[in-house]
Amino acid sequence: MRVNSDAAAVTLAIIGCGQRGNAYATYAKVFPSACKIVAIAEPRSEARAAFAQNYGVDRSLVFKDWREFLDASRDTVKTIGRRLADAVVVCVQDSIHVEVAVAFAEQGYHVLCEKPMATSIEDCVRMEKAVKNAKIIFGMGHVLRYSSFNQEITKVIRSGELGELVNVVHIEPVGHWHFAHSYVRGNWSREAQSSFSLMTKSCHDIDLICHWLSPATPTRISSFGSLKHFKKAAKPVEAGNATRCLACPIRKTCPYSAERIYLDEIKKGRKTWPVDVLVDGVPDIENVTHALNTGPYGRCAYESNNDVCDNQVVNIEFSNSSTASFTMIAQTSLICERQTRLHSSHGELVADASTNTITLADFRTRQQRVLTPPPPSKGEVAYNKHGRGGHGGGDFGLVRAFVEAVSTGQQEVLGTDVGEVLRSHLAVFAAEKSRKEGVVVQCEEFFGDFTC
Repeated sequence: MRVNSDAAAVTLAIIGCGQRGNAYATYAKVFPSACKIVAIAEPRSEARAAFAQNYGVDRSLVFKDWREFLDASRDTVKTIGRRLADAVVVCVQDSIHVEVAVAFAEQGYHVLCEKPMATSIEDCVRMEKAVKNAKIIFGMGHVLRYSSFNQEITKVIRSGELGELVNVVHIEPVGHWHFAHSYVRGNWSREAQSSFSLMTKSCHDIDLICHWLSPATPTRISSFGSLKHFKKAAKPVEAGNATRCLACPIRKTCPYSAERIYLDEIKKGRKTWPVDVLVDGVPDIENVTHALNTGPYGRCAYESNNDVCDNQVVNIEFSNSSTASFTMIAQTSLICERQTRLHSSHGELVADASTNTITLADFRTRQQRVLTPPPPSKGEVAYNKHGRGGHGGGDFGLVRAFVEAVSTGQQEVLGTDVGEVLRSHLAVFAAEKSRKEGVVVQCEEFFGDFTC
């Protein structure tokens, strides 16, 4: 049930006002008639104040902690019989996704949860059960499904234009400095504090592959990978004993130099990601320099305490005998601009997100044609000169679908449900089991232990 069913705009509460919270919330700026940010919860004082001002959130609905917001909502439900918003957008750290999502689902809030669902199989199952019991709309941050680029590919597959899909080859080029930022120095660098990198970075790639090959389901999964490069054994001799970038003799030429990744960008006037995550407040030269001298983002990429894989391959066999291979690789010049090849019975599709081109080759006619995803709307262009926001429009596409689903009360608008979300996460867990134990995972047995 909507909080304000007479109002056109769906009301949202943002739980966690970091990079992802901002990415999703921006949709309300571009399309204010569709949704409105009415409440936030964020522990960092300057980030909290800036976010509240940017979205015009009433001070009474600005909270320092998600529990504060939950308690206030509980009181409101008791006193006036309604929640503080229609839905919550959960963008806290991965390890507490389940705690936050379950708590708000139990209060009857619709939930949009950033990926991954949770960091353990047991917690993923717990979230699925809570969502089903609450009968709420549930969205998952598998944004790749919702980009116009990938939706064009999905249309081709579903149309049968090239025949039956036989094989998928999909590559996620994380990007050399992006990996150093997020998975060597950042919040996703250690499995114990977050999760393994295939889950935190690429669970939406595995989900996309499963989506493309559905209704077939995974039957066998194998995987190989390691932390090959970002470790002390690979440290350049020229770096000597330096443990921090700003004191390193090769900081001007090292591809992973914090000076190059952060300070050089600020000098160019860039104050968005990745530099904005280093400080609470304005990321200027002084503040960022201090952060690099004292915090994790200034550590040598070869002297950090990271332990997650920087390269991994996953092989999947499906119930219809189709196959897929996925590669996640850190050492690339492209930053998350995927490349995909789809091999079908009567044709081939080659997609390159870096050039925004999709090329179809029909074996029967011996002709090729190039597809170009539809252009962004005027509102999206006004927001971002490249259009569509992040992930090739996937961020906006996800929020658009979630808001419509909440507005209409139809989970189907999202094109998935919490049960399917759980199953694609299980495929990721199965891949990691294969990598660590050196086995081929039989999916029916593995999935059956955790699904009905």
